[in-house]
Amino acid sequence: MNRFIISGGGTGGHIFPALAIANQIKKVNQNAEILFIGANGKMEMARVPEAGYSIVGLDIFGIRRDLSLSGIINNLKLPFVLLKTMCKAKQMMRQFKPDVVIGVGGYASGPALRAAQALKIPTVIQEQNSYPGKTNKWLSKKTTKICVAYDGMERFFPKEKIVKTGNPVRAEIINFQPKSEEAYTFFNLNKNKKTILIIGGSQGARTINQTILAHIEDFKKNEVQLLWQTGELFYNSNEAQLSELKSKAIKIVPFIRRMDLAYSVADFIVSRAGALAIAELAIVGVPAILIPLPTAAEDHQTANARQLSDAGAAILIKDSDAKEMLFSTLTILMDNIEKCEEMKKKIRDFAQPKAIDKIVKEIFF
Repeated sequence: MNRFIISGGGTGGHIFPALAIANQIKKVNQNAEILFIGANGKMEMARVPEAGYSIVGLDIFGIRRDLSLSGIINNLKLPFVLLKTMCKAKQMMRQFKPDVVIGVGGYASGPALRAAQALKIPTVIQEQNSYPGKTNKWLSKKTTKICVAYDGMERFFPKEKIVKTGNPVRAEIINFQPKSEEAYTFFNLNKNKKTILIIGGSQGARTINQTILAHIEDFKKNEVQLLWQTGELFYNSNEAQLSELKSKAIKIVPFIRRMDLAYSVADFIVSRAGALAIAELAIVGVPAILIPLPTAAEDHQTANARQLSDAGAAILIKDSDAKEMLFSTLTILMDNIEKCEEMKKKIRDFAQPKAIDKIVKEIFF
């Protein structure tokens, strides 16, 4: 096998697993040719070329859940858009002639994998979440294999196609070095102070950002350091205010490209509960507070977070409770050394550092 198409994106939770898969395919077969298919206007159209891979875009969008006039019109258009993008995807398949097409979730994966299935090209789905989205459930009936990270997925997919592999994590995260001098120098932080890493996902998290903003003075009093990824939209909308808050102990950035170094300095982490985030947090193994995105499809982030919180491996706070509970919960946690040690041990039980090897082995059949 030498030619592969990887499709999906929309968020870092889809893009980074896709890139991890691509890198591992190249590691196994350095002569492999890889083409990405993404959605025009989404972040994969920039992130994938930055990683050195070619990508083509489809003019595709998702179902709107609101009942506004624009939402209704959007949903009425969608079947025709799907048909058009499937035709374009078929043209790409015929031109590129892939041996396997891999879907990682996101708008583009639906028409791309459906086109491949129509052309009898083997397809592999990589489902990151404990509750899959509608697209992967729709594709699963005709796909060749389904790589999953959680038990019980036969509720959603054909049992005979499921392979439990875990979620793919980038090599630099798997190999990160805790408390490295390079990391403290990179972020210009003090190694002798506790550091809280705040990550709301690649696009940020409004509730988390607003809560941290409201408690900045409290964090200063506690003499802890903040490394805060806000997401570009929130950063650009509040740049003047955020610039005034920056200091030696408070680092505020729209996006962190060196997540391995960010994890290296983290003593505590506040995060959304996307599947990729959880896979990385399990490998990093520090106390984490998870605030699931309530509008995620099928509320899958809450399902993801509950798996950890039920095991005592992380603390789950609802998005609606975050403004009231986050700072006090974080303060109590920082003072409870015994609980922190217990959480570190239990969250590492969820780590699956060999997931990418297992996934690519399944791709090569």
